[in-house]
Amino acid sequence: MHLSDILRAPKAVLHDHLDGGLRPATIVELAREAGYTALPTEEPDALALWFRDAADSGSLERYLETFAHTCAVMQTREALERIAAECAEDLAADGVVYAEVRYAPEQHLERGLTLDEVIEAVNAGFREGERRSGGRITVRALLTGMRHTDRSLEIAERAVAHREHGVAGFDIAGGEIGNPPSRHLPAFQHLKRANCHFTIHAGEAVGAESVHEAVQVCGAERIGHGVRITDDIAEDGTLGHLAAYIRDNGITLEICPTSNLQTGAAKSYATHPLDLLRRLGFRVTLNTDNRLVSGTTMSQEFRHMAEAFGYGPEVFEELTVAAVEAAFLPLPERRRIIDEVIRPGYAALGSSAPGSSALSSSTTR
Repeated sequence: MHLSDILRAPKAVLHDHLDGGLRPATIVELAREAGYTALPTEEPDALALWFRDAADSGSLERYLETFAHTCAVMQTREALERIAAECAEDLAADGVVYAEVRYAPEQHLERGLTLDEVIEAVNAGFREGERRSGGRITVRALLTGMRHTDRSLEIAERAVAHREHGVAGFDIAGGEIGNPPSRHLPAFQHLKRANCHFTIHAGEAVGAESVHEAVQVCGAERIGHGVRITDDIAEDGTLGHLAAYIRDNGITLEICPTSNLQTGAAKSYATHPLDLLRRLGFRVTLNTDNRLVSGTTMSQEFRHMAEAFGYGPEVFEELTVAAVEAAFLPLPERRRIIDEVIRPGYAALGSSAPGSSALSSSTTR
């Protein structure tokens, strides 16, 4: 698959962090305005390189330390609106037609904003970014609770309150070790009672037991990362009971290859579990995680998978359709994006994935 085709291909991303995808030049400008002097450099290209190098540690905890700099410049309404609008623009420029972008509102309160003001600012920025892109992208927010704090129920309540205004669902994130998802069970129970969608980071730094707790105790509809589900798969491909449950129930794995290499969840693109999981019938999706911190884009993730596994347009169409099928959107909107945007876009590339979308002919989920 040629690079030009990869850039043109319609894409969908379910796992992208707002505070992990800022433009380096924007960080420098906002830091100057805010009087933030702790940046390692004020030269945008050098700053981008610093983020990538700092993330290439093989440790999730070290990887997460880089976010102190981005969150430091995301403390005003104006900054949040600008960053969200630029996020939508950048994704659209990369061919992304649908995105769910997550962030933790509690990390943006240092200069007096309330949780609701943070959410309103980000939503306004996403709408502006959609407008600037000429309607080529649809962006929804996922509100994230942090695993190591006690505000997850409060954030979950905000996800329900703002779901008619651009918030698609809820997530928890942060260091997995010592912070199991069940610690936030009241938040997940509230979301289920309110019929609100949620995903959970699991199976990245901690093994399959993290995925089990996220799905069987907390009720996650999707799993952020989830690559450690391979701990429950034998070398001959035999699935354990948990892995079989995840596969057989179509629980979506939001896989982020480059990020997985940086945090030590995978050793190389060529040996990344995504291809194994796809061949075994798991519902896998391809994602960026943190575009700045990982130095990646959806097109680059496509290219890495093309080089590692020989994927072409048919597989990328399959992965993109799977992402939209798993999106936290009403069924008619998912059908529209698949039938009016993704299918025609890949047809223009000369691709037609085998079979038709489940959403094109029947109601799912």
